[in-house]
Amino acid sequence: MELNHLQSFIAVAKLGHLTRAAETLHLSQPALSGQIKALEENLGVTLFERSSSGMALTTSGRRLLEDAQRVIEAVEQLKHAAQRLRGLTTGTLKLGTVLEPATLRLGEMLALAFERHPQLELELHQVLSSDALVGVRNGTLDASFYFGRQPEADLVAVALRDITYRVTLPIAWADELMTAPWEVVAERPWIITPEHSSHRSLVMELFHDRSALPARLIEADTEPVIINLVESQVGVSLVREELASVSAKAGRVAIWPGASATTKLWLVYDAKRTADPLLEALLGVLHEIWPGSERVEAAAKSGP
Repeated sequence: MELNHLQSFIAVAKLGHLTRAAETLHLSQPALSGQIKALEENLGVTLFERSSSGMALTTSGRRLLEDAQRVIEAVEQLKHAAQRLRGLTTGTLKLGTVLEPATLRLGEMLALAFERHPQLELELHQVLSSDALVGVRNGTLDASFYFGRQPEADLVAVALRDITYRVTLPIAWADELMTAPWEVVAERPWIITPEHSSHRSLVMELFHDRSALPARLIEADTEPVIINLVESQVGVSLVREELASVSAKAGRVAIWPGASATTKLWLVYDAKRTADPLLEALLGVLHEIWPGSERVEAAAKSGP
């Protein structure tokens, strides 16, 4: 039995789809399928039920998944112990990124990480903020930047900075809307990001208890697209203050003064990996690049 076969088993089980797991593992689909088949033959059980919609664990697969995860975790702990004995931080860390690199101070962070830990490799993955938490939880990301509400206690959250969003209008609508009440602004088309995203949550909170949602909602998946659509007179949106201010100074949008929204930028990682030397190295660099950053303990959930 080979460890990479167990890792493939875990990836397919978590993602529920052979193609997505193959992309995550940087394998071809036939190679991954071959590994799963070899593991099933080695164990003498069928691990997955295959269908056109994906891969579902069998009863045997569900029972063996936890054991497979323990084996991989034990191997990782052995590697980490060996790294500490050598005094080296060696390995690849998959880091999710949201927003643009300058806002995350990625350039400074990478330069310092390579200086402090020359054998550490950082693999960057641009993700939506909603996907950041999913990726950290399912192991496709080791850590990720994220903005929005503080995650639950299964993830460690390091607070980096507050982010303010402003209600931003097309400049052609400014004469009509800048002094208009919320109800008038709210009736215009609004540009929002897809379901479960942090930006969409901010928009929903803005409307909550103020008015009903507008009849027309337009989805856009990135901040550059959102600001471009506002500038093109497609609709109103919440835009990060830094971007809104630049566009407003250029005379392309107007910032409505009646409301704003504030959220927080975090770095998050799995709470079970607190002692991981790769994450320890990343956090050491992070605290230098972001002075004042601190781990924030999640509030305990209240009972029913």
